[in-house]
Amino acid sequence: MTNKNKIIIYTDGGARGNPGPAAIGVSFPDLEKHYGEEIGVTTNNVAEYTAIIFALKKARQLLGSATCKTSVVEIRSDSELVIKQMNGMYKVKDEDMKPLFIEVWNLKQDFLEVIFTHIVREKNKVADGLVNRALDARLV
Repeated sequence: MTNKNKIIIYTDGGARGNPGPAAIGVSFPDLEKHYGEEIGVTTNNVAEYTAIIFALKKARQLLGSATCKTSVVEIRSDSELVIKQMNGMYKVKDEDMKPLFIEVWNLKQDFLEVIFTHIVREKNKVADGLVNRALDARLV
C-alpha cells in the first residue's frame, strides 16, 4: 500500500494586453509558499500554461523525487480553456500552446496523479494577486 500525499496548488497567468507584458502566480497554501514572476511578453493562455509548468517543477523541487511518486497534485486554475485542454475535453489547436501542453503532460509523469480543477476567479485571489504584483513591480 502506498502512502499518498496530496498537495493543492493554485495557479494563474495573465498578460496586460493580449499579447502583452505577462506574469505568473503560483500558490502552495499548505506549504505557505507563494511565487510570482514576470515571464516577458506573451498571451494570457500561454501565461496560464507557464504557471502550471512552473507549479509542477516547483512541486518536484519542494517535495523531492521520491515523495512525488506517491503524491497527488491538484492544480486549481481559473483558466477554463487550459483546464479543459488538460482534461482532454478540448483539443489544443493553437500552435504556441501545443509544446506547453506536452511539457505539462510530461511533468505529470513525475507524480502519482495530477488533477486539473477549474475554479472561479474569486477562489483564485492569491495566485491572481501574485500575477498583478509581478506586473506592477515592472512599472516601478
